[in-house]
Amino acid sequence: MLRRGGQALRRFSTSQVYFKNKLKLALIGQSLFGQEVYSHLCKEGHRVVGVFTVPDKDGKADPLALAAEKDGTPVFKFPRWRVKGKTIREVAEAYRSVGAELNVLPFCTQFIPMDVIDSPKHGSIIYHPSILPRHRGASAINWTLIMGDKKAGFSVFWADDGLDTGPILLQRSCDVEPNDTVDALYNRFLFPEGIKAMVEAVQLIADGKAPRIPQPEEGATYEGIQKKENAEISWDQSAEVLHNWIRGHDKVPGAWTEINGQMVTFYGSSLLNGSVPPGEPLEIKGAKKPGLVTKNGLVLFGNDGKALMVRNLQLEDGKMIPASQYFSGGETSVLELTAEEVKVAETIKVIWAGILSNVPVIEDSTDFFKSGASSMDVVRLVEEIRQKCGGLQLQSEDVYMATKFEDFIQKVVRKLRGEDREAELVVDYVSKEVNKMTVKMPYQCFINGQFTDADDGKTYDTINPTDGSTICKVSYASLVDVDKAVAAAKDAFENGEWGRMNARERGRLMYRLADLLEENQEELATIEALDSGAVYTLALKTHIGMSVQTFRYFAGWCDKIQGSTIPINQARPNRNLTFTKKEPLGVCAIIIPWNYPLMMLAWKSAACLAAGNTLVLKPAQVTPLTALKFAELSAKAGFPKGVINILPGSGGTAGQRLSEHPDIRKLGFTGSTLIGKQIMKSCALSNLKKVSLELGGKSPLIIFNDCELDKAVRMGMGAVFFNKGENCIAAGRLFVEESIHDEFVTRVVEEIKKMKIGDPLDRSTDHGPQNHKAHLEKLLQYCETGVKEGATLVYGGRQVPRPGFFMEPTVFTDVEDHMYLAKEESFGPIMVISKFHNGDIDGVLQRANNTEYGLASGVFTRDINKAMYVSEKLDAGTVFINTYNKTDVAAPFGGVKQSGFGKDLGEEALNEYLKTKTVTLEY
Repeated sequence: MLRRGGQALRRFSTSQVYFKNKLKLALIGQSLFGQEVYSHLCKEGHRVVGVFTVPDKDGKADPLALAAEKDGTPVFKFPRWRVKGKTIREVAEAYRSVGAELNVLPFCTQFIPMDVIDSPKHGSIIYHPSILPRHRGASAINWTLIMGDKKAGFSVFWADDGLDTGPILLQRSCDVEPNDTVDALYNRFLFPEGIKAMVEAVQLIADGKAPRIPQPEEGATYEGIQKKENAEISWDQSAEVLHNWIRGHDKVPGAWTEINGQMVTFYGSSLLNGSVPPGEPLEIKGAKKPGLVTKNGLVLFGNDGKALMVRNLQLEDGKMIPASQYFSGGETSVLELTAEEVKVAETIKVIWAGILSNVPVIEDSTDFFKSGASSMDVVRLVEEIRQKCGGLQLQSEDVYMATKFEDFIQKVVRKLRGEDREAELVVDYVSKEVNKMTVKMPYQCFINGQFTDADDGKTYDTINPTDGSTICKVSYASLVDVDKAVAAAKDAFENGEWGRMNARERGRLMYRLADLLEENQEELATIEALDSGAVYTLALKTHIGMSVQTFRYFAGWCDKIQGSTIPINQARPNRNLTFTKKEPLGVCAIIIPWNYPLMMLAWKSAACLAAGNTLVLKPAQVTPLTALKFAELSAKAGFPKGVINILPGSGGTAGQRLSEHPDIRKLGFTGSTLIGKQIMKSCALSNLKKVSLELGGKSPLIIFNDCELDKAVRMGMGAVFFNKGENCIAAGRLFVEESIHDEFVTRVVEEIKKMKIGDPLDRSTDHGPQNHKAHLEKLLQYCETGVKEGATLVYGGRQVPRPGFFMEPTVFTDVEDHMYLAKEESFGPIMVISKFHNGDIDGVLQRANNTEYGLASGVFTRDINKAMYVSEKLDAGTVFINTYNKTDVAAPFGGVKQSGFGKDLGEEALNEYLKTKTVTLEY
């Protein structure tokens, strides 16, 4: 506490650092609005000495009561405050016992006696959702819309013995938009600004600065609560008046009319400014012109010839249907939920249970409103789902349209799948119960927005490297399939929506796709573990996690790609303007490897799409499944047909055809140097298409004797054994300074012995199986060659005696520069160590650079000058200093020499998928 002039000053972390005065408050009311006012007043340092609210309804406490009880604030729940006009003595005594200095009524449906209103030192203030004196009484927001007011707002006023007639303390207003609803006004302005205003009003009173402005009688109106029988639509009015009547009665009690002899209630009205869409006529009693049932809703006509549209209807039996489905009765098929959708449904069930706390068990037949929920609970339900279900954005009308739990889940699932799509994506899955979930894997080619078998019907087996079993049969793309995919991509680029789409909309789709990848990350990581042998925890963090980051990073670039203006010599006497434009290339082919199936897809395709191209992607033949799951998610994200095409199959067939295809303008490839050379040749001979290549590596890692040895051992092991050694930038050769060589080797072997080799889905596993059988056999042959040439096999070098394609982490020492192990990449868990003389910096640099590869490199030393000198001299695309494997979506990645050219990631990656056009004009 601080003291100034005898007055206590309390300090708070708020927008105002010091507040002189704080009050003891009694909060009288209910609802989520009351709860928020209570919470904010407490945060501002006022003391709420008592909360007076309504009794529990069906065993369910009001939100205000719940918040206060959690804080230990005294809570009183009175069903009424007076009987036969007299205050109930026990109630009055309970109220007086708290000693409040001010009553705050944020939202109160009870009649509070005047002796309670006038009891505190400062009296009572009330929140009312209208600009008083207009719309006194209940349902003020509804009447604001019904009467067509152009301004809405609220008043905080001093309570007196009249009905909303007391002096004004403060008021706030906002414009009423043409299609505002009660919910829209409340959520956009009346709720958030009302909370702030109540807190401001209390502080004004505490500081002695609160005005008391008498309400004028001029312009005063009073309207009561509308009843259903009074809400019938009178049709001989303008479209705007009809629209105001309908939206003002939405959701309670609902504006209605008679159609075909039954009462039909209208919800979700909006003015129709464009042309009237075609539809089927619907006779409406009293209307001079039939309505039109269109694919978007029911079009209604005013007596001025203008139109409005209603989205939803409630039939006489209480059933809610989309207005567009009036003639079909609103019947829709029941959807089968995916594993991820089941998770969402379970989360929503928990949310329902929290709101309907009086209901023992939420069943399919549980009705939200019949179980006691109110309109404020609708707001809570929508917001909780948004927070807990990956940002899923529902509208209040979605709740009113599907009040039973089973129906509500079906509506949510349709929303998740993109209910506004022209046709639902049909996916024929292979399903497996694994990793405590149902994994659903597409297995067909994805061409022009549809999953389809290969043209000739051929398939092949994709194998689980953990046990050698077949996961499923996958379509084997033919030359015809490649041509179909390229044609689809070309059409989408030249004639489709994608080519006309603005950059920000393109970014929005990419953000949505990133969200879907993240929402499905557990399933994707499980598929990656099954199909590639990646350890699940690593797949979750790196394979999938970095894929999500990559799409978000490049989504942000979509509307930031720009050219430049260039000053040139003027063509006198005229003048010139020269500028450049960055334009997409067109159809791009992407061929990715098997070590990081989804991440390599993301690294290339995200930049490709951000630049505005369309793509045909061929995943590695042995790991196609996450790419096909990606295709499914891209369709759900809303990518137009033909923009993304995925072709599983062989490099010799599909890959070769892509490199030769005359309609492809760019090919991005990650894989071996041998295949990269063949692709480059084919691209040149066909149509001289642009190429970027990320190829093999033999990355040197130099460890000096002045390093932090513990870190060097840990990082050195990661540099070799990360992702089972199936890592393009893996340290292919370690150079360890002589004086620490033996200790380094000893420590590495000790740490290897601690590694757990096993099932990649086991969370404790460190080292999973190699990707496929042929690769394991190649690694074993690599080790045999090393031993024959005279290198010392210190540890490992063998297949693990268990099902699957497991190999022991391996260490070789005494590797001389002429040996096969020193020159060729293993692409596996094999550490190749050579020692160098103490202090021989230039000598070890010469040996490190004596390779045709130049993808990555590393150095460990405490000497920053040495580190910078070495990093300057190493001939590689990336140099790591006192770390390794640290890549980031913002940092360009690529090699030199026979490790390829071109960059993935970072701004530079965009240039791989753009062309520069120079424009010069004369004026």
